[in-house]
Amino acid sequence: MPKQYKTKSNIPMVVSESAVAYRPKANKVNSAINWNPNVPFCGTQEEWWEHFHRIEEEEFTPLEEANREFEAWKKEYLAILSLTHI
Repeated sequence: MPKQYKTKSNIPMVVSESAVAYRPKANKVNSAINWNPNVPFCGTQEEWWEHFHRIEEEEFTPLEEANREFEAWKKEYLAILSLTHI
């Protein structure tokens, strides 16, 4: 027999389906597909670990070097902007 709930007006409401029926099903993620930042990624723990290990295998840039490259780029970019806004 389904559960019955009463509202403030004492009219019984009958719930015919369980709350589990309303949960969305998880999407299966194919790990062979390359990562796309525009597509949300919901995967298993194993897929996340695989993703992290692939990132760790790629080229590593130290923070100091990345900051130097950014500052050089910013200086060049601001010089270009100052020439175009005369």
